[in-house]
Amino acid sequence: MRELEVARQAAQAGGDILAGYFRQGVEMRTKQECDFVSDADVESERAIISVIRSQFPDHVILGEEDQDGAAETLDTNADSLWVIDPLDGTTNFAHDIPHFAVSIGYYQRGQPVCGVIYNPARGDWFHAIKGEGAFANDKKATVADHASLSEALVGVGFYYDRGAMMDATLTSIRDLFQQKIHGIRRFGTASLDLCMVGCGQFGAFFEYELSPWDFAAGRLFVEEAGGKITNCRGNALPLAKSSVLASNGKLHDAVLKVVSGNLPDQDWD
Repeated sequence: MRELEVARQAAQAGGDILAGYFRQGVEMRTKQECDFVSDADVESERAIISVIRSQFPDHVILGEEDQDGAAETLDTNADSLWVIDPLDGTTNFAHDIPHFAVSIGYYQRGQPVCGVIYNPARGDWFHAIKGEGAFANDKKATVADHASLSEALVGVGFYYDRGAMMDATLTSIRDLFQQKIHGIRRFGTASLDLCMVGCGQFGAFFEYELSPWDFAAGRLFVEEAGGKITNCRGNALPLAKSSVLASNGKLHDAVLKVVSGNLPDQDWD
């Protein structure tokens, strides 16, 4: 489909910029405590938007770095909406860890149609098309068949908050270990974590706060790989700031019981 091809071209353009900065180094600036931005993020987003605009000048675009508050006012039910993260995994990028990605999701009237996630440091591509499946480096991706938490490895993410949300996340990790999971992994790039659920490496992944650009493409990847994704209360995932729980489907209720019980009170979830 044309939108998928444009998403690939845009991800390549943004990824090329990230790869160049990753090799040469870049100065990181602080947006808030432990939350960074750099010229790499900003230039990657501009390149991505340029590619999309060249093909779809009338489409709506929601990006992380150049929105000027648009996340609060944007019509997420627009006929054609692109949701982009020009650098997911900024902290990894800042510390020379080659685990980061460009994430681009294309939505129509609030529903995901296709998505691309690209790690330019490793050359890994992930994409999904509604009704046609999920693919990792063009090979069909399928979630794990685990029916018990005692068979599963679980991924987790931490938001920048170092207070109640961090405490809740740590409590959920403890509770999951008590369910005899194989282990916890925290890789710091939500889009790639969701791909790991879709590829069967994680039985589940959760994070108590993510922005829509963090999961817009990965959400569809999980679903098209045969998994399930909701917020941490078990409700449908909105195209807005939200908690996120993704799983192979069979483990969803068991993980939900843990993470929903520890979910901090929020005014948006």
